[in-house]
Amino acid sequence: MSISALSKIEQAKADRCGLELEPELEQLSKEGWQKLDEADLVIRLKWLGIFFRPVTPGRFMLRLRLPNGVITSEQLALLADAVDLCGTEGSADITTRQNLQLRGLLLEDISPLLLKLKAVSLTSRQSGHDNPRNITGNPLAGIDPEELINTKPLVDAIEAQLLGPAGPRNLPRKFNVAVGGANDSFLLHNDLAFLPSYWQGEIGFTVFVGGFFSAQRNALAIPLGVWLRPDQLPGFSLALLLHYQAHGNRVSRGKSRLLYLVEELGLESYRQQLIAAFEEPVILHDGSHLVNKPPRSCLGVHSQAQAGLHWLGLHVPMGRLDAETMAQLACLANTYGNAELRFTEAQNVLITNVSSENLMPLLAEPLLQRLRPEPGMFQAEAVSCTGSRYCSFALFQTKSTAQTVLEQLEQRLELPHTLRSHWTGCPNACGQPYMGDLGFMGTKIRYKGEMVEAVKIFIGANLGADPKLADLLHKGVPISGLVDVLEPLLLEQFGAKVRG
Repeated sequence: MSISALSKIEQAKADRCGLELEPELEQLSKEGWQKLDEADLVIRLKWLGIFFRPVTPGRFMLRLRLPNGVITSEQLALLADAVDLCGTEGSADITTRQNLQLRGLLLEDISPLLLKLKAVSLTSRQSGHDNPRNITGNPLAGIDPEELINTKPLVDAIEAQLLGPAGPRNLPRKFNVAVGGANDSFLLHNDLAFLPSYWQGEIGFTVFVGGFFSAQRNALAIPLGVWLRPDQLPGFSLALLLHYQAHGNRVSRGKSRLLYLVEELGLESYRQQLIAAFEEPVILHDGSHLVNKPPRSCLGVHSQAQAGLHWLGLHVPMGRLDAETMAQLACLANTYGNAELRFTEAQNVLITNVSSENLMPLLAEPLLQRLRPEPGMFQAEAVSCTGSRYCSFALFQTKSTAQTVLEQLEQRLELPHTLRSHWTGCPNACGQPYMGDLGFMGTKIRYKGEMVEAVKIFIGANLGADPKLADLLHKGVPISGLVDVLEPLLLEQFGAKVRG
């Protein structure tokens, strides 16, 4: 491709890799963020996980990498200190990729923070823009009584390959990788998904490719037709991403996700090219796998695979944490568990390896009045994007709006089962509205002669044995009247009952 054909974004990436900015961060912060080159500010810094946000000028977001959602109490305590330094501007969001992103940071605070992160084996490297994003896995990896295979060492090995010296540095678009370890590991919204599958009695993985959500198109991943041994996952992931880096679309950014490349080449040709690039024997496969039910709620007290140990799942309202809560969670994991916590794709947190004798004292801790082990059925699995508080694309305040709506519904109705609701502020679908029992997407409509905040409503996703994305139910409902629209819907289609 000629240089003249490159888009503005591709040109910026071709001119310089964002990773080269790391040794310059301290000097750049002294000069002030206002003097940064525009491409450095809005594109290249994201290679270091640093995000400029126009709605909070001067305050930056730092996205970490937490493979498989695992974090130690020492690491979380350090992050709590970083958020606390930001005062009232500071907070942290649990993401739908089992990750954390810190908000409210000043540029001059980031360079010393990166050094502190390195000292506790954390990194924010390549967590944004056109890079492989945080790799997800079973949040119960290694402790799950229903586990088919432990995803944690596999996720770590894939991450080491992709972020290593031979890994990709300039993908056409972002890239999501996930590894399933149980029969409730729904992963088909990822560009590359490894689903547990048996081959002649041996546990391994069948490969799915091409899942993604965007403003233009949404698709579930499709079977590649390849089965791999667990030890092959890191090398295969690297080969696939390097192939995507070399052949993905760089002219039309709207058609730069992996699925478009698969469709351009044809599935058979694409598979053969990958097998050749991988240079290891693989088994051709029909794509059958062991994922046959929706993801479990991990909330509450559960027995681990290890006798006498338990995990405690805590609900984090809308996935948002403040510094004090982060510090308290770190302390609880230290005191009652083994100093380890896990984040889930439902934006909740788990404290693991709690002994039987420690359960009652842990359940009596004051923090559990806010982060409840057994929240209401409307709250437990509610997922939300950042919203307009921090994102200029979002058309309404997703987190506060969702919290208010769900609280009002809980006051009116009872549900026989947990409701998965997904809230997103715009068509980019970061809140994954197509994966919910109910999904909500921000929009604007004319109502009573005025343009008002509203949501599109989606219904009926299936994350089990017969996967499907949610369908559009309403093109636009004013947020001011949303509860009144949802109440009869929940009564008629979700088995809700009016509270007496």
